[in-house]
Amino acid sequence: MGERPIWLIGCGNMAGAMLDGWLASGMATQDFRVVRPSGKAAARDVPVQRELPGTLFGDAIVQIGFKPYHLAEEAPKLAPLIGPDTHIVSILAGVELATLRKAFPDAGSIVRAMPNTPVALNAGVVGLLAEDRNAVGADAVEALMGRLGLAEWLDYEALFNVVTALAGSGPAFLFRYIDAMARAGAALGLDPAQSERMAIATVEGAARLAARSDEDPGTLADRVASPGGSTRKGLDVLDADGALDALARATLEAATRRNEEMAEEAR
Repeated sequence: MGERPIWLIGCGNMAGAMLDGWLASGMATQDFRVVRPSGKAAARDVPVQRELPGTLFGDAIVQIGFKPYHLAEEAPKLAPLIGPDTHIVSILAGVELATLRKAFPDAGSIVRAMPNTPVALNAGVVGLLAEDRNAVGADAVEALMGRLGLAEWLDYEALFNVVTALAGSGPAFLFRYIDAMARAGAALGLDPAQSERMAIATVEGAARLAARSDEDPGTLADRVASPGGSTRKGLDVLDADGALDALARATLEAATRRNEEMAEEAR
C-alpha cells in the first residue's frame, strides 16, 4: 500500500463512484482497502475484506460511507482502531462534525465530504468541511478529493446542507430536467429515443461550454437568444414571473430542509 493508505469503510453507490474516479485518475488499486460486510467486489482488483483490521489504522485516511443511521452501531467498533495519526473523512449525509468528533474522539483530523455521482468520471463536485483546514492531513484529503473534480472548502457547517442539496442532489434534479426535455420533444413529434439522445447531448455540450466560458450562464443564455427569435420565446416562458428561479429555489430549499432534519436526527 502507499505511504498513506486509504480505507473505505462501506462502499455503496457513492463510495463506489468515488473509488471508480480515483482509479480512473491513475491511483493504484493497492492504495485502497475496502471493508464491506457482504464481501462483494468493489472495483477492479481493490482488496475487499468483511471485517475491520485487527490493528490500528495508523497514518491512514479512513473514509466512512455506511448509512448515517448505522453510526451509533459502527462507531464503537471503529473508534478503538483510530488514533491521532488517523484522518477521518465522512460522507455520511447530515452527520455533523461535533457528532463525528464525539464518535471518534482520538482521531487526528476529521473532514466532512459531500461528493456527487459524476465523481466516477472525474467530473464531480466535492464539498469539504474541516474542524481545522490547517490540521495535518487536511491537505492530503483535499488533494485526494481534487482528483474527482471540483473540490471546494466551506467556511460554515450550515452551508454544508445547501451544498448537499445543490451539488449532492443536483445531478438528480438535472436528470429530471433532461428527461422532461426529452419527453417534451417526443410529445411534439420526435422519436422518443432520438429526443432523449438529443436532450442528453445538448445538456452535456452546454455544460462544457459554460465550464469553459468566462461569462456567467445567464449571459450565455441571453447570447443564444436573438430578439424576437424562437429561443427568446422559450426563455420568456422560463423567465415569466421568475418561474424557473422560484422552482429551483423551492427544490433546493426542500432538499436543504431534509438535510437539516437528518442532522438533527443524527445528533
